[in-house]
Amino acid sequence: MTKLIPEPKKMLLQVKVTPNASKNQIVGWKEGVLQVKITATPEKGKANEAVIELLSKALGIAKSSIRLVSGATSRLKRMEIVGLSELQIKEKILERL
Repeated sequence: MTKLIPEPKKMLLQVKVTPNASKNQIVGWKEGVLQVKITATPEKGKANEAVIELLSKALGIAKSSIRLVSGATSRLKRMEIVGLSELQIKEKILERL
C-alpha cells in the first residue's frame, strides 16, 4: 500500500530590504512587495539572516520554515515560506503594521 504524504503549504514572498536602518521593522506593502528595514549590514549574509529572523517573529513560525530562494546579494529577495497560506501571511503582516 502506498502512503501519500501531503507537502506542506509553500508560498513565495518578494521582499525589498533596506539595510543599516535604525531598527528592524516591517514597513508595509508596495506593489505586491513587502518592504522591510533591518539594522544589519549587507555583509557576509548578515542582512539575509536578519530578514529571516524578522519574518519568523512576525509570522510566528520557525526560522527553518523560511528560506532565501533568490536575491542573496540584492535588496530585492524572494523568500519561501513553508506552513502558511497567502491569506495567513498577509493577516500576520498586517497585524505588525
